[in-house]
Amino acid sequence: MKITETLNEGLKRGYSIVITAKELDKKVDEKLNEAQPNVEMKGFRKGKVPMVMLKKQFGPKVLGEAMQETVDGAMNKHFEKSGDRPAMRPDVKMANEDWKEGDDVLVELVYEALPEIPELEFSKIKLKKMIVKASDKEVDEALNNLASTAKDYKARRKGAKSKDADQVIIDFKGMVDNEEFEGGSSEDYPLTLGSNSFIPGFEEQLVGVKVGDTPEVKVTFPQEYNAEHLAGKDAIFSCNIKEIKEPVDAQVNDELAKKFGSDDLAGLKVQIAERLEAEYAGASKTIMKRELLDKLDKLVSFALPPSLVDAEAGQIAHQLWHDENPDVEGHDHDKIEPSKEDNKLAERRVRLGLLLAELGQKAEVEVSEADMTQAIMEQARQYPGQERQFFEFIQKNEQMQQQIRAPLFEDKVVDYIFENASVTEKEVTKSVLQKAVEALEEK
Repeated sequence: MKITETLNEGLKRGYSIVITAKELDKKVDEKLNEAQPNVEMKGFRKGKVPMVMLKKQFGPKVLGEAMQETVDGAMNKHFEKSGDRPAMRPDVKMANEDWKEGDDVLVELVYEALPEIPELEFSKIKLKKMIVKASDKEVDEALNNLASTAKDYKARRKGAKSKDADQVIIDFKGMVDNEEFEGGSSEDYPLTLGSNSFIPGFEEQLVGVKVGDTPEVKVTFPQEYNAEHLAGKDAIFSCNIKEIKEPVDAQVNDELAKKFGSDDLAGLKVQIAERLEAEYAGASKTIMKRELLDKLDKLVSFALPPSLVDAEAGQIAHQLWHDENPDVEGHDHDKIEPSKEDNKLAERRVRLGLLLAELGQKAEVEVSEADMTQAIMEQARQYPGQERQFFEFIQKNEQMQQQIRAPLFEDKVVDYIFENASVTEKEVTKSVLQKAVEALEEK
C-alpha cells in the first residue's frame, strides 16, 4: 500500500492511496480461510469446501468487503500517523473507475483537518461575578404572591348569588339516556367555577345560583371524551347547591407555610430567599458566560475549517429566514445565501466550539448518563402524558441525543474555566443585574 500527499493548503489535505491487487488477494484469502470452517455446500462436508469453490461462490462479495476494510484501515493508519483530525467526514472516492479484478485500486482521500488549538492560561482570564442577595422586601413580595395563588374561601352572605371564581359545594347526579352512569354522582363536591375541571358548559350554568337551589345542568360530552360510551352523549345533572364561598387571599402565616411544605413562616421565608438567590445566580452565570466567550473570542485566534464555517453560516441564515417567514413550514424553498453578519457569527461559533471542545477533552470533561437522564426528563415535562414516549424516542435517536449532550458538555467546560479563571465577586442590587441581563438580550 502506498499513500502520497496530493494537497496541503491551509487546513485542506489530499492523499492518493494505492492498494495493490496482491494486497487485495491476500485479504480475500484471509477472509475466506477464516470463514471456511463454517461453510456448508451441497456435495461437501461442513468446513471441507475447496478454496477454489469458495472463491467462485463468494469471491466477488468478499472482494468488496476486503476493499472497504483495506481502505478504512489505510485511513485509520494515516490519521494515527499524521495526527490529523478531520473537521467533517472525509471525501473518499475510487479514482480508477474502470477498475477490474486484478488491477490495483487507486483511492483519493480529501478532507479538512481540525486546526491546532493554542494553549490557554486560565489564570489570565479575568471575570466579574455579580452576587445578589434577596432583600426582605423581595421575600415579602414573593410571600404575598404565594398567598394570592393559595386561595382560601369564606362563605358568602346568606342569599348571595354565586360568581365566577367562587367555590360551590354541591351534590350532583348525572343521567344519560335516563340512566345513571358510573362516576356521574357525588356529594359535597367543592367545585371552583371557571376552573374548567368539569365538562364544558357545566360550570357556567352554576353562575348566579343561591344556596338551596336545585338547578338541572344540561351538557354534551365531548366527542373525544375518554369514556367511549359517553362520548358525544347528552347528559342532565341534577344539582343541589349546599354552600357558596368567595375566594380570599390566604393569610401570610404559619398555616400558609405548611401548605408549601415548611414547618413555619420563618422556614418558608428562608426557602423563598434561597430560591430567589438561585434565580439571581443563574442570571449572573449567564452574564459571566457571555463575558467569558467574548474574551475567548478575542484572546484566541487560529485557522478555521471553511466547511464548518460554511455549514454553520448556512444554518444561521436558514433559521433567520424561517424566523422572518413563520408561515413557511417546509424546507423546499430557494437556497438562503448567508449574509456577512451570518458568516461573522458562524466564524465566532465555530472558533468557540472548537476551542471549548479542545479544552474539555484536555480536562477530561464528560457528560454522565445521569446528566443526560436529568436533561431528557426536563425536556419530557414539556409533553404532559407523553413523557415515556419522548424518553424512548430520544434513546433511539442519536442526533437528538447529541443535541442534548452538546450544551451540557459546553456548560461543564465553562464551569471548569470558571473554577480556574480569576473571578472577582461583586455584590449588586437586583436592578443592576436586570439591566445587565437586558443589555445581553440587546446584543
